Amino acid sequence: LDMRRTMRAALSAGGVPVDPRFRRPHRSKPDLVLLCDVSGSVATFARFTLQIVYALAAQFTRVQSFAFVDALDEVTGYFGPGSDFASAVRRMGDEARVVYFDGHSDYGRAFGRFAAEHLGRLGPRTTVIVTGDARTNYRDPNPAALDIIARNSRALFWLNPERRGAWDSGDSVLEVYRPMCDGVYEVRTLRQLAAFVEQAA
Repeated sequence: LDMRRTMRAALSAGGVPVDPRFRRPHRSKPDLVLLCDVSGSVATFARFTLQIVYALAAQFTRVQSFAFVDALDEVTGYFGPGSDFASAVRRMGDEARVVYFDGHSDYGRAFGRFAAEHLGRLGPRTTVIVTGDARTNYRDPNPAALDIIARNSRALFWLNPERRGAWDSGDSVLEVYRPMCDGVYEVRTLRQLAAFVEQAA
């Protein structure tokens, strides 16, 4: 209820508030945490995702980004205000510690590291977006770690650059992760990604 506007309107009715006025509901912007697979199989998509999310960063209160292959590292600082996106991607490739062993995706290890070291970044206003093909190279997918991440955030979405028909084939374990997600989306085009970010914001 907007008391000031209600009382002002009541003056025309002899001081009786017959026409209550209300404030417009305030839509709070969520925080965003991005967990991005930057391994070779999805490298082009990872660059595409980071670029669009940062272009639309105004839709979010705060954006924190983490990149991983078989290790996880925060890359938020590479994409600060005024940074050149191409240079930031190059710096991330040169400096970020995203490879631990052999440079093949290990989602279970990455999720485990985030749950162990960065859980404090999450909260009831945080939307987590995982980007990648969920191909674990037959390693332990560690769904318990993703479940911890999901339970400590407002929502968790998964964006997959593969065609839906290829999901859960070979070493893809998307079906293992799906129960922890509020939505799993095929995102192969700019239009699909922009529509998703608008929805998530």
